Amino acid sequence: MRILVIGAGAIGGYFGGRLLKAGRDVTFLVRPGRAAQLAESGLVIKSPQGNLTLPRPATLLAAEIRHPYDLILLSCKAYDLTDAMESFAPAIGAKTRILPLLNGLKHLEMLDARFSGPQVLGGRCVVSVTLDEAGTIVHLSPMHSVSFGERDGALSPQVQAICSQLADAGFDVVASEQILQEMWEKWVFIATLAGATCLMRGSIGNIVSAPGGEAMILQLLAECCAIAQSHGHAPRAPFLAQSRAMLTAPDSPTTASMLRDIEHHARIEADHILGDLLRRRHSDASIAPEHSLLQIAYCNLKVYEAKLG
Repeated sequence: MRILVIGAGAIGGYFGGRLLKAGRDVTFLVRPGRAAQLAESGLVIKSPQGNLTLPRPATLLAAEIRHPYDLILLSCKAYDLTDAMESFAPAIGAKTRILPLLNGLKHLEMLDARFSGPQVLGGRCVVSVTLDEAGTIVHLSPMHSVSFGERDGALSPQVQAICSQLADAGFDVVASEQILQEMWEKWVFIATLAGATCLMRGSIGNIVSAPGGEAMILQLLAECCAIAQSHGHAPRAPFLAQSRAMLTAPDSPTTASMLRDIEHHARIEADHILGDLLRRRHSDASIAPEHSLLQIAYCNLKVYEAKLG
């Protein structure tokens, strides 16, 4: 199976690198600067699950695509999605499957509009990684998993074939029959984490230790859960128990990657993660907009974006 990984940043580089190390046929679609960096230093991963240095991984520029690939592994930032779709469009054939690992759901609408709907799978990854100034992929915690599947829940032959390629590659993988539910649940968690830590400019532990901090996080979580429930994807009890524990853990250093982006004066995915969730809120929502913590957190992020220019 020919796999094209879009970009060699934190997530694409991590999972693509693990697949390459496992002997899979992996090519990275990158920009010229990253191509030169990979040619010189290789793809470097520092991880509690084992460090990797992969000299001169196969790379490709958009103008060099000459044939379709079997699997497109898509992990770009949401604000780069339009440009990314244009760049990998020549790699799409009749049998190509696109596996996106972005947060939220808006990207599915965008991919469906650009390509054939059945070609676009649902996907979710659980991993905490970042790209340092030297281009090294730094894995921040032991978790590293990918779940994916057909959005109608079918365990299709294509999904099973992709699962066989991703399996035994140094990370956890699941072919899911309820991928949309899993994507909604991750979205609820990420929106809560990003909304809280970005609004308060601190870690979960910092917020929980402040007066009213835990109650604020739980209210934000409840708002996000209510939106998911209104769309038929009420978060399940085990997810809620785990999320509440993680989001209220005393002394927890956990922050959202969006906060790290803010601290580095970088672009953020405010519209894709918080804004789109608000867009899906029903007009009869029990919380008025002026009392919504999700609305306040989103407003805060939009002010940051306006100042960023």
